[in-house]
Amino acid sequence: MQFRFTACKTTRPPFISIPAAIYRAPLHRVFLLDDHALVRTGMRMMLSAETDIEVVGEADSGETALPTIRKLKPDVLLCDLHLPGISGLEVTERIVKGDYGCKVVVVSVLEEGPMPRRLIEAGAAGYVGKAGDAGELLRAVRDAARGRRYLANGIAQHLALSGIAGDTTPFDALSPRELEIAMLLAQGMRQEQIAKRLSLSAKTVNTHKSRLFEKLGVHDNVALARLSSQYGLSDPARVV
Repeated sequence: MQFRFTACKTTRPPFISIPAAIYRAPLHRVFLLDDHALVRTGMRMMLSAETDIEVVGEADSGETALPTIRKLKPDVLLCDLHLPGISGLEVTERIVKGDYGCKVVVVSVLEEGPMPRRLIEAGAAGYVGKAGDAGELLRAVRDAARGRRYLANGIAQHLALSGIAGDTTPFDALSPRELEIAMLLAQGMRQEQIAKRLSLSAKTVNTHKSRLFEKLGVHDNVALARLSSQYGLSDPARVV
């Protein structure tokens, strides 16, 4: 018996054109918080050039930002550390404890000292330096939006080394507000200037100053500046 095989013709399914928009990565919604308008403008222009990132709002103070963030529900907040009124550290703590559903990435000039660790302990999802490149900021936004933590290379290395050495600093004993005022005093700002910048009374600033001096064991601004420089809280070039 002989078997005969015949080739079956197969019909190729018709090509279906799918709109490119379907393939677009999900948008990461970002809110900007910085008291310098030029900084916000620069970040907004850079982020808006990305197809997967949308800037949904911005503010120049924590008091203005918090209720707006609650309403807009962004995925990521890019937050400066030095802010008038509520500091970046306090903003981070409020967002994490208040269940805003938003990840915080701190963008600061301070890359060493106790601040990065304090922010990470407070619940920040990322920390990048303002001296870093655009790629670091974009990676931080995307990682934070996806539930991952991002630290700029230099900051991560510093945290790792300080953790291995078990480093602690006298500034660990300060409250967020005391730490903020200590940094501004170490930068050479007068009490009146600090009061205006943080929207506090001069009396309140003086009270915080007295408490932080006692906790740190210093008696004047020069000693505070030197201690701040020793622990990476300020630029050594500023020390008198």
